[in-house]
Amino acid sequence: MRRLLLALCIIVFFAGSTQAQTAPNAPAEEGPENVILLIPDGFGPASVTMARDYLRWRDGTTELPYDSLHVGSARTFSSDSRITDSAAGGTALATGVKTYNGAISVDTSKRPVGTLLEGAEQRGMATGLVVTSRLTHATPAVFSAHVPDRDQENEIALQQLNQNIEVLLGGGKRHFLPESASDSERNDERNLLNEADQDGYQVVETTEGLSQAGNDPLLGLFSDGHMAYEIDRPSDQPSLAQMTDAAIDVLSDREDGYFLMVEGSRIDHAGHGNDAAAHLHDILAFNDAVESALDAAHESNTLVLVVSDHETGGLTLGRNRDGEGIYQWHPDELADVEASSAAIADSIRAIRQSDAGPATIKQRIEDTVARLTGVSDPTNERVQRLKNVEGPYAVGEAVSPIVNHEALVGWTSHAHTAVDVGLYAYGPGANRFVGNHDNTTVARLLADLMDVNLQALTERMRARATSE
Repeated sequence: MRRLLLALCIIVFFAGSTQAQTAPNAPAEEGPENVILLIPDGFGPASVTMARDYLRWRDGTTELPYDSLHVGSARTFSSDSRITDSAAGGTALATGVKTYNGAISVDTSKRPVGTLLEGAEQRGMATGLVVTSRLTHATPAVFSAHVPDRDQENEIALQQLNQNIEVLLGGGKRHFLPESASDSERNDERNLLNEADQDGYQVVETTEGLSQAGNDPLLGLFSDGHMAYEIDRPSDQPSLAQMTDAAIDVLSDREDGYFLMVEGSRIDHAGHGNDAAAHLHDILAFNDAVESALDAAHESNTLVLVVSDHETGGLTLGRNRDGEGIYQWHPDELADVEASSAAIADSIRAIRQSDAGPATIKQRIEDTVARLTGVSDPTNERVQRLKNVEGPYAVGEAVSPIVNHEALVGWTSHAHTAVDVGLYAYGPGANRFVGNHDNTTVARLLADLMDVNLQALTERMRARATSE
């Protein structure tokens, strides 16, 4: 009898579990009028813990803006690799199609596939892209362009300005300037800033210019390349939250709702450099942007979704130090860091290129490292490496271990990893995202909630291309 009761209990338990897993596929009672998709590039589970632990140490904060919104996770592999790049990972989130690393919203046969942003535009919704990378970089590109290779950034810039996107904010001015302009990366004489101005865009290049912008379509390019890491950000570059607020102000003035993608781009770049402090500060800046999105959602019929395209660096909190495993990590060590490893590397390169003698160079490097990292006694071995290491990224990568060693932060890679990433949702349709999903499913669920038929959009796009 006991065995029979036990068997019945197990059957009831698993029946309930199965129902719980299928419930998120039930239709939402009401679709959102607006959608804000926030992508913290290169942001994995340990990134969440790092930010929360740091804030708890700093001021007693125990929850991040999205902690209570955690509904599931997403798988990130691409069609040709268990570890995706941002182009393939972004394409999956933008189109619901799995593709190869390097592809910008084209399938494995290099044919264009429709994006959520394009579907929103066809529905009459206003659209926007806000990033801290170049606007032509992989993640913003996958929502707004179609090319077989992510490095085709000049073509991406052209396509972006032909999409009727109401708000474009980020870096990458070099792909919009004519070849004859200093710092341009174009190979023609087209001045896309002038063309945007003639098409009715407000073109701004500073924080002040952004603050003075009105409600007309807005193109903001705040640096020639990527915008600065948050830890290094100059006052003439707006924060991610300031750009998000400006975008929402413009888009919410439209009558038929809006779709906005916001990317914390440089979280990923700090992960590539194994730069714990820069990674942390860009996460905190991203958190402020999430707060802006949630504020807008509280006042309107808006779905807010947070999901990364992949994890970067294999971050871990706690590591071996000097061969011994230590049950600790020290967020306070990150508070003393005053610049990114890349910025510190620039200072060290300048010292190395000076005419000073070897002893003076060594002392200046030690002083610079101590001042900017807060590590007062870096080992002689690490300082010697900074004196001698070569390569465009190698000096910066030699700086990062100094802080990581003291903070007990570990990394497994300078590339992406295959771990699942968190999924967070708030607003109409949020229940649809409960569970573990392939990244393509995230896009398909969003398309359904937005009443966008991505397959039909793709077919129309290809038919139009064939007829031209």
